[in-house]
Amino acid sequence: MSWWTRIVSAIRADFSDLPDAGQAASLLIRLLIAALLGGALGYERKRAGKSAGVRTHMLVSLGAALFILIPQQAGATSGDITRVLQGVVAGVGFLGAGTILKDDRGEIRGLTTAAGVWLTAAIGVAAGMGRVGSAVLSTVLALLILSALPKPDH
Repeated sequence: MSWWTRIVSAIRADFSDLPDAGQAASLLIRLLIAALLGGALGYERKRAGKSAGVRTHMLVSLGAALFILIPQQAGATSGDITRVLQGVVAGVGFLGAGTILKDDRGEIRGLTTAAGVWLTAAIGVAAGMGRVGSAVLSTVLALLILSALPKPDH
């Protein structure tokens, strides 16, 4: 076997997780939906002047979707995927915890941003699992909550 044939064979093996155009399209659609829905939540947060904005929310949602898609593609059992999901939930919880601060007056800030990042990950998981309707509905409800409900007075 020539070196060129080995290179082509290695490249083909590296892309074997997408055996046909249908699966590639499905993967792309799920990842795009996750990123777009996360971006919608991030846009609302950025518009409200919060630090975690469009890119952060898009990356969290996209990452959560990918963490679900990869085990699915690898043929993981539902129990294995549940364990991955537990890791995503805990990991994003730590990420969100980094947005919670106590100001000089002793007031807690960033709880809504943390909850939003956590919800964005859940929306990414839903999109990654192909539950697009659930992901879209959750995003719409979150946007209503963030934009329509009055902010509490401090």
